[in-house]
Amino acid sequence: MIDPELTAILELLPPLQIADAVAARAGFDEMMAALRTDIPGLEKLEIEDRLVPGWEGDPDVGVRLYVPKERAGPVPGVVMIHGGGFVIGSVDSEQAGAVALANGTGAIVVSVEYRLAPEHPFPAGLHDCYSALAFLAAHTNELGVDSARLALVGTSAGGGLAAATALLARDLGGPALCFQMLHIPELDDRLETPSMRAFVDSPIWNRPLAEQSWKAYLGEEAGSGEVSPYAAPSRAADLSGLPAAYISTAENDPLRDEGILYALGLLRAGVSVELHQFPGTFHGSTLVTTAAISQRAQQEAAIVLRRALGVG
Repeated sequence: MIDPELTAILELLPPLQIADAVAARAGFDEMMAALRTDIPGLEKLEIEDRLVPGWEGDPDVGVRLYVPKERAGPVPGVVMIHGGGFVIGSVDSEQAGAVALANGTGAIVVSVEYRLAPEHPFPAGLHDCYSALAFLAAHTNELGVDSARLALVGTSAGGGLAAATALLARDLGGPALCFQMLHIPELDDRLETPSMRAFVDSPIWNRPLAEQSWKAYLGEEAGSGEVSPYAAPSRAADLSGLPAAYISTAENDPLRDEGILYALGLLRAGVSVELHQFPGTFHGSTLVTTAAISQRAQQEAAIVLRRALGVG
């Protein structure tokens, strides 16, 4: 069942299509602009767009910095990775969330304009996200960031990219992370979980869209035995040594079970995890900010992240 406060908005949500990437991006940006007509707290931040070095000769990566104007001493640093099935989304569409994150934690937020599929399949997006993390870690003194308090936050495909970035940082001996926050993460290209099989027409995200998403990101290898765990973190055999995590899932979401299973895998590997499955929700239903369940989810995530970043 879907929460009654969320059902009223269902008929107003336009159907999401990603098969035509160009049209999908235009439609998504239009929808997000309509939903986010006013962003509170912009005046409290210095916002700057930069280009940072790409991965081993790749093109430079666009990032948007959100820097609190009032801060005393080094603050946490957070790399924020937007969702969109690896195909859509941008730092512009994620601006409201980035502003709320920076103001809510006092952290400097680095939002990543990673390259999108299918024009730029795996590993392009992952390499861009890792490059943003490497930039943040290399410029902590310049930015006024505490190098012991670096974290990743990602939603949907961005949650999968955040998990993959954490894996890559561990395996490369890269920047040390204190936390990873994965909201409704897209982690498993095999599409075999019960929730993935059940939710074929659920709101915003469903199995057909997941199939299109992974095909755009991985091509014909999607679902095969050749897929890297850096593309689909659910395939990782070893989850030890990763940063502590908060994972949220939505009840009526095909991605629900892979998020839950990833949390269990982290726990079995000795990683501290907080897992929250929100009842009556669907993928991306926090866009309905007036619903009590959305407000509870957002408030809880803020509390958890502040604690993980050592913010009083």
